[in-house]
Amino acid sequence: MTPLTRPARLRPGARVAVAAPSGPVPEEQLRTGLDILRGWDLDPVATPHALDRHPAFRYLAGTDEDRARDLQAAWCDPDVSAVIAARGGYGAQRVVDHLDWDAMRAAGPKVFVGFSDATALHEAFARRLGLATLHGPMTGAVAFVKDAGTQEALRATLMDPGSALVLGRDTARPLVPGRARGVTAGGCLSLLTAGLGTPDARTSLRGALLLLEDVGEEPYRIDRMLTQLLRAGVLDGVAGVALGSWEGCGPYEAVREVLRDRLGGLGVPVVENLGFGHVTPALTVPLGVPAVLDADAGTLTLEEPALR
Repeated sequence: MTPLTRPARLRPGARVAVAAPSGPVPEEQLRTGLDILRGWDLDPVATPHALDRHPAFRYLAGTDEDRARDLQAAWCDPDVSAVIAARGGYGAQRVVDHLDWDAMRAAGPKVFVGFSDATALHEAFARRLGLATLHGPMTGAVAFVKDAGTQEALRATLMDPGSALVLGRDTARPLVPGRARGVTAGGCLSLLTAGLGTPDARTSLRGALLLLEDVGEEPYRIDRMLTQLLRAGVLDGVAGVALGSWEGCGPYEAVREVLRDRLGGLGVPVVENLGFGHVTPALTVPLGVPAVLDADAGTLTLEEPALR
């Protein structure tokens, strides 16, 4: 794993496009999220199809073509400095192959923010553009619009990244003790496993500090997905693992035993409950930057700010 290109931090007045590459977004939540960004002296705009809903598949925010068109147009707009996903759900995988990655590469590095279903886009940005991205909250989601701690973590990372070098919550505990250095990667476990075999899947995470979290997956399904990654060799040589939230995944003790069983054999530090993912407040964690994981201290320390 080598560090990826970091985009520039946001300055007051920067234009931020909020797009919906996955599920449909409630209008009131989207407008509230835009107002929060305006309160940071940013200039947020919703993309044209951000409030659409697919005519047949109601779990999608509009057609694949329109969702991709919104994302690409925002990315290629020279006045836009960042693109933030409006919410998760499902659908980002369906968008990836509709994007003109050559055009997006020519637009230069910009900030991309999202998590959960957006993991498919994080992997594509890493593989196709060599770009570091932010595993952070979607601005049209309830977890963002109602939680001040989640908002502040994103604001600091976007606008004052030097103040957000040491990441962690007091909930963090060592599942496997130790300290490791590597490059951050990962996201939502189910999306990482769903991507195996696709053009954007990484066949190796050697040297990575792997971030994993998920929501609504029972322990046996978490076991199955981790086993799939292990059998595929993707986790060979991983430097360390940082675990986020496992909301709606059953009793946490049962989840912990699966995580310990499947990840303990890697022989690397593993920290649990670091504070990112489907939890409030949620950290914003950059993907593609060098960092040090201290499982005993419950911290992930970035060696350089998430954004330049």
